[in-house]
Parts: sequence; structure tokens; C-alpha cells
Amino acid sequence: MPIKVQNDLPAKKVMEEENIFMMDENRATEQDIRPLEIALLNLMPLKEQTEVNMLRSLSNTPLQVNITFLTTSSYVGTNTAKSHLDQFYLTFEDVKDRKFDGLIITGAPVEHMEFEDVAYWKELCDIMEWSKKNVTSTLHICWGAQAAIYYHYGIKKIQLDHKLFGVFSHNVHNRKEPLIRGFDDIFYIPHSRHTTISAEEVWKDERITVLADSDEAGICIAMAKEGRQFFVFGHPEYDRMTLDQEYKRDLSKGLDIRMPKNYYPDNDPDKKPVLTWRAHANTMYTNWLNYYVYQATPYKVEDIGK
Repeated sequence: MPIKVQNDLPAKKVMEEENIFMMDENRATEQDIRPLEIALLNLMPLKEQTEVNMLRSLSNTPLQVNITFLTTSSYVGTNTAKSHLDQFYLTFEDVKDRKFDGLIITGAPVEHMEFEDVAYWKELCDIMEWSKKNVTSTLHICWGAQAAIYYHYGIKKIQLDHKLFGVFSHNVHNRKEPLIRGFDDIFYIPHSRHTTISAEEVWKDERITVLADSDEAGICIAMAKEGRQFFVFGHPEYDRMTLDQEYKRDLSKGLDIRMPKNYYPDNDPDKKPVLTWRAHANTMYTNWLNYYVYQATPYKVEDIGK
């Protein structure tokens, strides 16, 4: 996909080194088509790493996509340079009068806190409420999915005894839904979280359609409002080494962390992890952009919500 980004975004160089087609501002202006306007609310502390992961995942269709990076104004983390945020990010206040074809809300490392205790919870609620009328389809990832299914449908998160950590197999349901078109009966997605949601509550809520679940990881992908809302409770965008980095980071801090399951060959952290989820991750993001954003959004972006 020709993703339009600012010429000097660091993630652009990484994508080019991976031979992923990135369209800079100059080339984009020469194409006489309307790009899809996608907002990415990045709640992760290491924003540049998340940028690379998400842009890689969105890079597999011929559609032109204009990415707008968003961050919260009610809380500013210290893990990403202020200069980077100032140059490449906007806040909700900057875009609240705009419309977007799609919105992605990432996860965040705040699972041990009650939602209402998170510093930017009110701002996030304002964004999720705004998305109902100003975004064609919203994709919520990991903690972002837990926050959204709680805000929109009242389903609370549940603290786990141990961190759900590793790469898990998932079963497909309702396979006629376009988001999972092309999926095998069983597919893999990484998970890295301390909380979950009640599968029983999700299954019995007639407003929500379950598209994939796991015997070990629980509900993985769910849909509401005919594709205007998606909840993905894992991390399909993770690259090969993300779980490895998290595991060794926590070990170095002396934390009680178990080795990620189904990840290292022979459970040997010195061996290169086998990448088993990239194809389905790419398919999911491509299907979302094509069927629920491009095919569903009006030609004039200002007509979204009418």
C-alpha cells in the first residue's frame, strides 16, 4: 500500500529498508485520487516502535492511505522524545472537527489500573464517543479493545493470575464476515497482557459478533455495529522479536515473568523465534481497510456520519 507519511518520519526509513512501499508527500500530491484518511491513536510508550509495527501491517493493499498520528494531551509519556511528538503527532483537540475513514486505537501498559484511574481516560472516552459519528470504522487493539468494549458495551476486564504471554492458536467463527476472509481454520496471534474479558458475556451480547477465539487466550476478535467497531485482544501487528524484547526487558528488571509460550524453538530464548502470524495479520488489516473502510466510506470524507 502506498502509505503517505511525512518525508522525515523515522519509521519511513525502516519501511524502505524492508522494501515496503512508502509514498512521501511529494509523490502523493501527483496522484489524482482521494486517499483514505486513517487516524492512529498511539497509546504505547515506545511510539516509534509501534509506528513501524502498524505501518508494516497497513502496507499490503494498493490503496493510498494518509496516516495521522494522534497522542493524548492529558498525559504525555517520557519514553518518546518531545521533539518527535511535536513534529509528527496531533492531539484530539487538533482533529475533533475532522472526519476520518478509519481509526486505530492501540494498546497501553496500564492494565493493572482501573479504567477510570488512567490519566487520559476521560480524553479516551471523548475520542471513542466522537468516533461513533466521525469515523467509518474503528479498530481497537489489546488494552484499547478492552477499554472500548467496556465503554461501549459495559463488559469489564478481569485480572489474570499470570500474564497471558506468547503466541496462541485461534479458531475462526462466522467466517462469512469479510474481516476474516482468507483465514485458515486455525491461525496464530501473539498476546501480551495481564487482563482478559468474560467470553460468556461477549458471546451472549447480541450486539457483538465473535470472529475468533482461543482455548487458552479467550476471545480474540469481535465485531459490532456491522463492522463500524472491531475489538482485537491480541497483537497481530507485533514483529518477530517484540515478545523477545518484552521478555528480556522484564527479566532484566527482576520481574516475575514467564517465558512466552509457543514462541522460542525448543523453549530456548537464545534461538530465533519462528514467525507464524504475519500472513494472517496482514490479511486482517488488509480486509479491514478494504471491506470496512474503503468499501463503506463515502467518497467525500466530510460526508462520514451523515
